[in-house]
Amino acid sequence: MKISELLQTKQVTISCELFPPKKGSELEKSHEIVKEMAKVKPSFMSVTYGASGGISEHTVDLANEVQNVNGILALAHLTCASSGRDKIQEVLKELQEHHIENILALRGDIPEDVDFPLPNQYHHASELIEEIKNFGDFCIGGACYPEGHPEAESLEADIDNLKRKVDAGCEFLTTQMFFDNNILYNFLYKTLKRGIEVPIIAGIMPVTNVKQIKRITSLSGTILPQRFCAIVERFADYPAALKQAGIAYATDQIIDLIANGVNHVHIYTMNKPDVAGAIFHNLSEIYNLPG
Repeated sequence: MKISELLQTKQVTISCELFPPKKGSELEKSHEIVKEMAKVKPSFMSVTYGASGGISEHTVDLANEVQNVNGILALAHLTCASSGRDKIQEVLKELQEHHIENILALRGDIPEDVDFPLPNQYHHASELIEEIKNFGDFCIGGACYPEGHPEAESLEADIDNLKRKVDAGCEFLTTQMFFDNNILYNFLYKTLKRGIEVPIIAGIMPVTNVKQIKRITSLSGTILPQRFCAIVERFADYPAALKQAGIAYATDQIIDLIANGVNHVHIYTMNKPDVAGAIFHNLSEIYNLPG
């Protein structure tokens, strides 16, 4: 099934994300994480392609594990910043062989100490989207940034680039994490005004430890509202309490989103099945609302 078809319904969808191991020796552990994540029955599960400009050799393997072993729809990430055209073609063939037809097409992080782009690389995600579209019958998603991409001149300029992705064949979008729902609501208004009408999935990260917060603020520049900061300040020295508060905060965000008509949510679970399980438990009746 294509994710674009799923998103066209009024059914509430809640998906989650998995990232592959950095070392091959940890692959078996990742298979166990997939199995545990699958127990909460997410609408689909995305598998990332590596971080900080890296390349994962296990994305296709884990996407296959998600979909063909555990019966959960898989969304495979594919980035072009660290992959030449030949590598992209190779991965696309592997995905076809495993009957995985949903791809999240990204530029990705530019690798350190490497000239970008090289002659055989795509410059932008929009170019990658066009290539995937021409290659075969894939459903293609893309990323968007409610607060603007860190490299963009302005939010308006970033939305213009987003329109290029959609025009190139992007069928749905998933947002970067945000902690103030009003930021998303304003962003949705601006995208509609720009003529972007594809479904937009809200990306939510349950922050369960202080290390996550430091990484978020250093990499993405995401705005942390005062209410969120007060929670962190109060519970920073109590890991179990902060974890519980982070799950509650994310749950509250999701309830507000769904109540206001944003029916599609993606949870950045950081490979933590227990966190995913707690949120799905909190939303058990909401998740099963009829379309």
